[in-house]
Amino acid sequence: MSKRLKLMGVKKYSKQFKFTQHEDELDLPLKWKQPRKIFVNSMSDLFHEDSDLTFIGRCFLTMSKSKKHIFQILTKRPARMLEYSIQHEKFFGKPIDSNIWLGTSIENKKNVYRMDYLRKINCAIKFVSFEPLIGSVGKIDFTNIQWAIIGGESGPNYRPVKEKWIQEIISQCEEQNVKVFFKQWGGFRPKSNGREINGRTYDEFPVLKQKKKQLLIQS
Repeated sequence: MSKRLKLMGVKKYSKQFKFTQHEDELDLPLKWKQPRKIFVNSMSDLFHEDSDLTFIGRCFLTMSKSKKHIFQILTKRPARMLEYSIQHEKFFGKPIDSNIWLGTSIENKKNVYRMDYLRKINCAIKFVSFEPLIGSVGKIDFTNIQWAIIGGESGPNYRPVKEKWIQEIISQCEEQNVKVFFKQWGGFRPKSNGREINGRTYDEFPVLKQKKKQLLIQS
């Protein structure tokens, strides 16, 4: 995909898939008038080992200024995400804003450990993306996790997902009160086999709990 975008002359992909920080794009969300759900770095990882913590901080500052948008940040490096979240609180003097959702990817049982880093982060919404799901994840502790995304692999050499792998995640989410979004079965193309399971589509999203206002009555 990055090769094709480079050949098309897309400036961002002039270095193809080499990690690049686009300083000139930092204020872009501030220009969008209508509220959006924004998947940050859909073809990259904000917490890549080559990313600069100062640049990451500037990204979070922009997201904090854009309260009408919801930003979803997914990483395969949750240890670095946790490290940043600690520095964020020290520098900005507050936890990560509630319109910024943080998540990690888990493809199989081998990578379940990533959740241990994620659950320690102080933010309103934490999620796990089980995509591409290429194996059973086994027993999962969803403590401090609010949302699960599940999806099979897609592309010319996709590895088929098994229904029992999906069902074991959905069952545990239901038992532990975690919202489920089943994205796709996968196949040669993402939409090849649809996204229905158990006779329904799972389109659940987490909802922020509103703090109740206390009415103070003076006698």
